[in-house]
Amino acid sequence: MTENDAEYETNMQADVGQVVQQLTEVEGEEQAEVFSEILNDSEPGTIALALESLPLDERYERWQQVEFADRVTVLSLMRADPRMGILKRMPDNEVDLLFAQLSPEDLIEWSDYLPESFTDRALAQMGERQRQRFELYDQYSENEIGRYTDHQMLVLSDKASVAQAQRFFRRIELDCNDNLFIVDDQDKYQGTVRRYDIFKHNPDELLISLLSEDSRALSADTSLLEAAEAIEHSREIELPVIDESGELIGRVTLRTATALVREHYEAQLMATAGMDESDDLFAPIMKGAQRRAVWLGINLLTAFLASATIGLFENVLSQVVALAVLMPIVASMGGIAGSQSLTLMIRGMAMGQISAGNLFSLMKNELGIGIVNGFLWAIVIGLVSGWWFGEATIGIVIGCAILINMAVAAIAGVVVPMVLQKFNQDAALSGSVILTTVTDVVGFFTFLGMATLLYL
Repeated sequence: MTENDAEYETNMQADVGQVVQQLTEVEGEEQAEVFSEILNDSEPGTIALALESLPLDERYERWQQVEFADRVTVLSLMRADPRMGILKRMPDNEVDLLFAQLSPEDLIEWSDYLPESFTDRALAQMGERQRQRFELYDQYSENEIGRYTDHQMLVLSDKASVAQAQRFFRRIELDCNDNLFIVDDQDKYQGTVRRYDIFKHNPDELLISLLSEDSRALSADTSLLEAAEAIEHSREIELPVIDESGELIGRVTLRTATALVREHYEAQLMATAGMDESDDLFAPIMKGAQRRAVWLGINLLTAFLASATIGLFENVLSQVVALAVLMPIVASMGGIAGSQSLTLMIRGMAMGQISAGNLFSLMKNELGIGIVNGFLWAIVIGLVSGWWFGEATIGIVIGCAILINMAVAAIAGVVVPMVLQKFNQDAALSGSVILTTVTDVVGFFTFLGMATLLYL
């Protein structure tokens, strides 16, 4: 992100925060008046965030003030849960009218969280060509770029002239459009011609003679992150997307790729707490409680496992009270060390940088870092603990436990996400819980086990 981009994003956040503050500080008719001003002065994205900031009843009241022509755009910019909450409260005839305005691309994005009955209703409002395009995109999974391609692009036959391309660029304005894609009679992708080359050549020349030597296309089954990385490295603002037969099915723009990556990492952030990035800020209490209860239950099981480990050493704990005071330090240091390795691994896996060839080297590197930091903090914590309780033995015990736990944590931070990936599990969702369990159990067992040997 450039300095200008960062400044723009900061200003946008400040604007949204100001709008939300104005809206949430008032109620009733006064709130309706404030929201009318927001509708006149704000972008659809700001309006969507403002609506999400309101409790459910107030949200729907303000939603009814949104102009019908703007409703699809605003809903598309909202999270899935708030969007679905509004759709469920709308009368059936209004929902059908709204669905009639949806493009296949909009419906693809909505359908990731939309009940099948609603998707069918939306498809019923579309023409045959639109339904075919929806089915074309719907064959790809939520992690494949073919699902989110944009069909609005400049395309000409390999027999077209430069003059035709120049007319295209003069008459048609598209977002993130700097290229024209060439296809043959079977719609097979032939290459890309840049706007700059089109306007500097003779109008009578054939476009096929201007194909860029470095033209490239993305396969529709390319992952979202790989597609975003491809655009970044290509220095293009759009790339064509082709199916397995080489037919051009659409394009992906830099704007789309950036949005998809942002949503991906936001989803990962929410997943670390067992939540979904589509969750509503004002979700119904029982619905929100149900979603979070599962994750709390999983954490409870891991906590019982750690507690059971502690219970094995009840005798030494009853005789050496200082051990109970120091146990959280052992678990905390191991947990932090492991989370650092885990975060590094998850990022590397997301960027496609981790493979069987470099996994062992990475593990050695992380183990080395864990041992160095383990020695350093084992000495510091051991000296402090020994001075605190006036006993050298307890300093030695906790120092050794810190060293061992931090080394194990470093290895676990590398191994756990790889194992989860092998079983097709999301490392961002499950990794932190498993890692915490490992560091707690190993830390407590090592600390209390050594104490038992030395004290009993």
